[in-house]
Amino acid sequence: MVKITDMAKVKITQIRSAIGYDKRQKNTLIALGIKKMNQTVEHEATPQILGMAKKVSHLVKIEDVK
Repeated sequence: MVKITDMAKVKITQIRSAIGYDKRQKNTLIALGIKKMNQTVEHEATPQILGMAKKVSHLVKIEDVK
């Protein structure tokens, strides 16, 4: 049996409003689990999550969790 180790985690915090931005960017924030300003969510650092965070990098702050 293969044991899965803990992956790296990232904290994503919305720091700017999505008002005036494209609907796709707003949907990306929702897909990340962010619903309001200054909300922080923690996800495993998978390529999918990192890609979504990069697409809205102008709206969020991304931090590594140790």
